[in-house]
Amino acid sequence: MTLMPIASDGSFLGANPVLSAVPYGHPDARSLTRALRAEQLSLYGFADDPDATSAVVFDGSTDGRFLVAYVDGEPVGCGGVRRLDTRTAEIKRMYAVAHARGHGVGRGILEHLERHAASFGATEVLLETGRRNTAALALYRRAGYEPCRSYVPGRDLRVNRAMTKRLDSV
Repeated sequence: MTLMPIASDGSFLGANPVLSAVPYGHPDARSLTRALRAEQLSLYGFADDPDATSAVVFDGSTDGRFLVAYVDGEPVGCGGVRRLDTRTAEIKRMYAVAHARGHGVGRGILEHLERHAASFGATEVLLETGRRNTAALALYRRAGYEPCRSYVPGRDLRVNRAMTKRLDSV
C-alpha cells in the first residue's frame, strides 16, 4: 500500500489525509463504493452496482488505478481511473464520506487520478455524475471539467451528467 499525501492545508480534522493505491477488491474500496451506491439509491432510486465492475479495469496491468483516502487510518474517500482508449481515460466511483466533504479529499483524489491518466498518455478524461449531486458537479467545474454528450449508451439524460476535461495542463 503506497501512501501519497493529499495537497491540503493540513487542517482536515487535525490530520493530514493520505491516498493509497489499492486493489478494487480491497475491503476499504468495497465499503466506500457500496456507501456511494447507497447514497445514489437514496437520491435517484437506482444506481450502478459497484460489484458489477470488473476489478481488472482498475488494475495496473491495464493502466487503471483505484485510490482510497485515509485520515488517521479511517477510509474517507475513493475514486478510480481506467483507460477507455489510447487517448481517453474515465474517472469512476468518486466518493467522500459526508464528514470528509469540503476538506479537499475529493479534489486530491481527482488530481492524482488525472496525473495517472496523463502518465499513460491520456489527453482527455471523461466522467459521469448525477444531476442532483451538486457537490460533485461543483467540484468537477472548479477542476476544469465541462459538460459533454453522454458517452455511456442508455443513460437517462434527465439524471446523468457527462463531463470532460483536456489534460494538456496536468
